[in-house]
Amino acid sequence: MKRNIVIAVVAAAALVGGGTATALAVGGDDGTGGSGDRRENVRQAASGVTAAEAITAALKDTSGTAVSAELDDEDEGGKAAWEVDVLAGDGTWHSVRVDPDGGGVLGSRADDDEDGTAEVRAALENASVTAAEAAGAAAGKGTVTSVDLDDDGTDRGWEVETRASGGGDERDWRVGLTSGTVTADRDDDGTDGSEGSDGSGDSDDD
Repeated sequence: MKRNIVIAVVAAAALVGGGTATALAVGGDDGTGGSGDRRENVRQAASGVTAAEAITAALKDTSGTAVSAELDDEDEGGKAAWEVDVLAGDGTWHSVRVDPDGGGVLGSRADDDEDGTAEVRAALENASVTAAEAAGAAAGKGTVTSVDLDDDGTDRGWEVETRASGGGDERDWRVGLTSGTVTADRDDDGTDGSEGSDGSGDSDDD
C-alpha cells in the first residue's frame, strides 16, 4: 500500500505553484541533486538492522499487520531510521520508527487516515507471505531498503527495493503473496523483467 502517495500529489501541486516543494519531495530518489549524502546514510544504516528485523521489532511494539517498511533518513539531523507502517486489527494505521543500529523502537504514532484500508485487507486476505518474509526472500538480491504492498488491480504483490553492496545501484523486485517467488519488477528501468529467482520471468503468481 503506497501510504506516501499524498507526497506525490503535494509535489505535483507545488510544481504548478512554483516548484518550491518539488525538490523536497523527489530530490533524493533519482540519484541527482545532492542525493549523495542520503545514499551514504541509507547505505550505512542498511548495514545494521535488516528490513525483516525492523518489521519484527515494530510488530512487537504495535500489534497488527506490517504493510510497508522503508529506510528513511528524513528525520531531524539526517539520522536514518526504519519506518514501518502497521495496520492494526481495529483498522487504525500506525507508523513505527525503528533504530537501524540497535533495533529498538524510537517511537510510534497513530494515523486515523483509513484510505486504502479495504484494499490492503482484500490484497492480504489469502496471502501467506508477510512483509518480513518478502524482505527476507529478496535479501539475496542485495541490501533491502524498502518493502511495500502493491494492492492495485489483480497483479498484487510485495514490491521490494534493494541496493547493491557498497552503495551500488537500486533495483526493484516483486515477491509473490502466496509463493514468495522473487522476480524483477517489470517497471524497473534496469531490467527487462526477465530476471527472477526461477528464471521464468513471471512477475507474480497472485
